[in-house]
Amino acid sequence: MSDGFFVADFPATIEVGSTVVVAGAEAHHMAVRRIRHSEIVTLTDGQGRGIVGPVVAMSPDHVEIHVDATEEFHQRGPRLSVIQALPKKDRADQAIDLMTEVGVHRIIPWQASRCVTRWSEDKAEAGRAKWEKIARESSKQARRLLFPEVTSLMSTPEVARLIKNHPTLIMHEKGSNLLSSHLFPQGEEQVIVIGPEGGLTESEVDVFRSAGGRVFSMGDTVLRTSTAGAIAITQVRAFWTSQHGQET
Repeated sequence: MSDGFFVADFPATIEVGSTVVVAGAEAHHMAVRRIRHSEIVTLTDGQGRGIVGPVVAMSPDHVEIHVDATEEFHQRGPRLSVIQALPKKDRADQAIDLMTEVGVHRIIPWQASRCVTRWSEDKAEAGRAKWEKIARESSKQARRLLFPEVTSLMSTPEVARLIKNHPTLIMHEKGSNLLSSHLFPQGEEQVIVIGPEGGLTESEVDVFRSAGGRVFSMGDTVLRTSTAGAIAITQVRAFWTSQHGQET
């Protein structure tokens, strides 16, 4: 089966046995990917709905898919949001890609003190849109039905206000507690804070602790910010499952 494909104008109702048309840029993308007649593909609206079926007709700007089955996103395990300090450009692409593949639900760009990359006010929306595009493309590759949300850039005070409303895990190389020691509540969103390459400042850690966050280490080595988020998500899912049983 090929990668998934995004359809912005997904039909409101879809029945097995019907046909869905893909046009425009995504049809062109399918042609570039050399999708062939009869090949099975997945289409999604990115909001939790999808279909699976073979290509029954295609041209460079028009592809028809026969609906063999419909799919719907079901939440498995905890909903996970990652507050990601801005990495350098190439590492940002990797961070967003990996977090999307392992199931992040919401990505929150954060202008930490030690970030080398700076999003000025007039460029912040362009930066957010770039992250959103990366998350969308990674979602298609991973055949995700529900694409991650990418929020607007947050400052440290804004992050602290968010932490006050959600259980928050602060990933820090100087943390004395391992994630395996944490009792994960069932049915609550978990927020994960990932610092920049230079690490969190003591002031940032103090502010986030005062807001209710707890500091944890993911192991003995120091991870790059581009991989730390995905590894934290994977660990949280594993420990959550060990405490609550299989994700259903």
